[in-house]
Amino acid sequence: MLGLHKIVQIGIYFLPLLVGVILHEVAHGWAAERLGDPTARLAGRISLNPLVHIDPFGTIILPLVLFMFNSPFLFGWAKPVPVRQELLCGGRKGMAKVALTGPLTNLALAAASSLIYHFLIWSLKNGYIGHGSMWWFEPVVAMAGTSVAINLVLMIVNLVPVPPLDGGRILVGILPEPMALAVARLERFGMLIIVLLIVTNAWSLVLTPILNILMGFFLG
Repeated sequence: MLGLHKIVQIGIYFLPLLVGVILHEVAHGWAAERLGDPTARLAGRISLNPLVHIDPFGTIILPLVLFMFNSPFLFGWAKPVPVRQELLCGGRKGMAKVALTGPLTNLALAAASSLIYHFLIWSLKNGYIGHGSMWWFEPVVAMAGTSVAINLVLMIVNLVPVPPLDGGRILVGILPEPMALAVARLERFGMLIIVLLIVTNAWSLVLTPILNILMGFFLG
């Protein structure tokens, strides 16, 4: 059986991840609908119900493996929301806008979590939270800090300019058509490229310095 401490630790890491990946996808669906494509709503994907967004591997298995092996960061994804580019106002540029809303949502969640983190620390230092409240204060502060880290990771990783990541779709949307088509052709190899980046540790070499700078800004 899992002890209480382990359950709390799982909650501290997995709740922010779940919120981050779900709102990331909801944002894509919401933006697509605003630009003329109702596909996500018709599929029931503009919803806060986690059951309609969970991807067994990306939302559960991969984060759990990273957690069990004490990975320096957690990463995952939900099921991508369906978007039909031909229905979007602006075509490729519309798709770029839809793609950008995901990372921007994670940035907003990181900023909100940072405000909660600093407010709680300030409240403790100024005596508004007593030492008798440590039983809830420490896990909530830890979760807020973890939420900052996880959402920054989701933002940075998704901005990597390789389709099917959001950064790749943004690139396809803003490049001249011949270059956009060349980048779009990479999508069939996209997941292989991502796996190679992870396996060779190139992912961490790029991610860690950027993450450290942003973590210092939000939590420093």
